[in-house]
Amino acid sequence: MLTDLKLKGLKPAEKPYKVADRDGMYVTVLKSGGISFRYDYRLNGRRETLVIGQYGPDGISLAEARERLMEARRMVSLGKSPAGEKQRAKAAIREQKTVEEICRDWLDNSPMAASTRNLRQSVIDRDIVPNLGRRLPDEIETDDIRALCDKIVARGAPSTAVFVREVLSLAFMWAIERGAKFANPAAAIRPSSIASFRPRERSLSPNEVGIVFRLLERVPTIPTLRREPMPWSALCPSGPCWSCAMASRAQPWSTRPMR
Repeated sequence: MLTDLKLKGLKPAEKPYKVADRDGMYVTVLKSGGISFRYDYRLNGRRETLVIGQYGPDGISLAEARERLMEARRMVSLGKSPAGEKQRAKAAIREQKTVEEICRDWLDNSPMAASTRNLRQSVIDRDIVPNLGRRLPDEIETDDIRALCDKIVARGAPSTAVFVREVLSLAFMWAIERGAKFANPAAAIRPSSIASFRPRERSLSPNEVGIVFRLLERVPTIPTLRREPMPWSALCPSGPCWSCAMASRAQPWSTRPMR
């Protein structure tokens, strides 16, 4: 059985050679000095070999290799090929699109108004691509998106931060619905946790309402709507008036002459 001490003492030879561990796992010592954990098994009458991983600081430890071996043995007992699954996983990673590619595919293939498309395009170009565009969705964590939104809020654009989260969530959801295999990292972030907005409670005063309506008489409209200036007396024979909501439920509306 192998130990870390024995593994560190293995030296390369003229030809690759094997050193057994346990439960069917062994290491192959290459001519280059590299050491790889491997597992031979039989499935449906054929022999297959799973390369579990490379040993060393840039690879995996002996304990990690044994954990992966247990998972591989479990798959074999279920009639699945661990080597085949590893190859499929590698192929999926090679075919996986970056965040930028997903956002642009979603933008190009989803129905939306031209104005909405332009607004989303500007957010993708300015905020998403420079920060997350080259990464794969599997590499994106919820904290990464939150950090990006916090950065945008810090520059004084809370509405844009909320919009960035929405664009990423919609783009990821679009990709997942079409077969992409990753979790949506933006789904766990509530818009209200990024920024909150106070409603505008101020209303126009009676004098301000009067100014607005008087100025409307000076605003030209297209001929089909207004061929010549129309006095307020033609619109309201009893005199210009304005309405506002009152606090009383018994009399919810009140009409007053406009000054």
